[in-house]
Amino acid sequence: MLSKRITVLQESITIAISTLAKRLKDEGKDVLNFGAGEPDFDTPKKIKDEAKKALDEGFTKYTAVEGIAPLLQAIADKLKRENGLNYSPKDIITSNGAKQSLFNLFAATIDEGDEVIIPAPYWVTYPELARLNGGVVIEPKTDESTEFKLTATELKKLITPKTKMLVLTSPSNPTGSVYSKEELNAIADVLKGTNIIVAADEMYEKLVYSGKKFISAASINDDMFRRTVTINGLSKSVAMTGWRFGYLASPNKELIKAMNNLQSQSTSNINSITQKASIVALKGEVDDEIESMRVEFEKRRDIGADGFNAIEGLSVFKPDGAFYLFVNISKIEKDSMKFSKELLEKEGVAVVPGVGFGVDGYFRFSFATDAATIQKGIDRIAKFIKENY
Repeated sequence: MLSKRITVLQESITIAISTLAKRLKDEGKDVLNFGAGEPDFDTPKKIKDEAKKALDEGFTKYTAVEGIAPLLQAIADKLKRENGLNYSPKDIITSNGAKQSLFNLFAATIDEGDEVIIPAPYWVTYPELARLNGGVVIEPKTDESTEFKLTATELKKLITPKTKMLVLTSPSNPTGSVYSKEELNAIADVLKGTNIIVAADEMYEKLVYSGKKFISAASINDDMFRRTVTINGLSKSVAMTGWRFGYLASPNKELIKAMNNLQSQSTSNINSITQKASIVALKGEVDDEIESMRVEFEKRRDIGADGFNAIEGLSVFKPDGAFYLFVNISKIEKDSMKFSKELLEKEGVAVVPGVGFGVDGYFRFSFATDAATIQKGIDRIAKFIKENY
């Protein structure tokens, strides 16, 4: 009954863990969930007020597939102002979250046998989208020695005549790693002279710590600008996960048209009210609140990293971005699924096993929750390790 193509897809392990944790909680168990990639902050009031205004004004009809003109202009202005990227509104498509943007991109570019380089650890959806479209996933393993970043030297070794795409995520989910300008320059030099597409997922761009500066991949030089598809949204940095707002930008008119055609035959436009409300965030009207969230996330990062590094047998690289800690448990347990399952069952702590991100012997811990809960979770994990390892 099912198509061969759909059978290659696996359930998202992050959603699976979160669902299990919620089920146990509904059953009355005391569960601390550090699995979900969702800010605990509320959407800023200005954005919600704009949504209410759109409702009151009856802005509830279909729009153009790619989004309304004022929204596309706001995105273009944001990308120019904050990222140094010169996109026209015609170079942009809004979608139901960055996940749909990625789905559209993979579907429009990947053919059977095309190689897609996805550095591990990676966000769980990337390889699934590549395989769904017949692509061959190339997974170079990274580790703490490079802060979980793919080096230009390693990239050069991986490129073949079949290489179609490089997925570059900064800041990273699950590691929080942030590529520097020098690192991106080196990668750009390796890609020069090829036709490789760079899928630059920049969803966590505003959540950067330790005084580091975020650099957009497409801003490195003209060659990188032409080959890069910039993917972003408001879910993480502006606490708008449920609003389902993502976008992508590319100067390649043929590619934009193809993805617009695909979306027109699938979901069509995104929610009209979300479009109106998102303009507020894109224009910078809630930047103060975004910065407050970032500062709080940085404090939580420090609490989490210091707490895990104090537990014998565990270690964690302190990330420069996002809101995750990728905790190394390989000294005590290589099987991250076994560790995570027993931790949830015995101590009521939900984390995501590293095997789901392509690297076993780790787990992902989201610090998108209050400091007291983070400390409570770390204490339970310490107890679990002491009693079981």
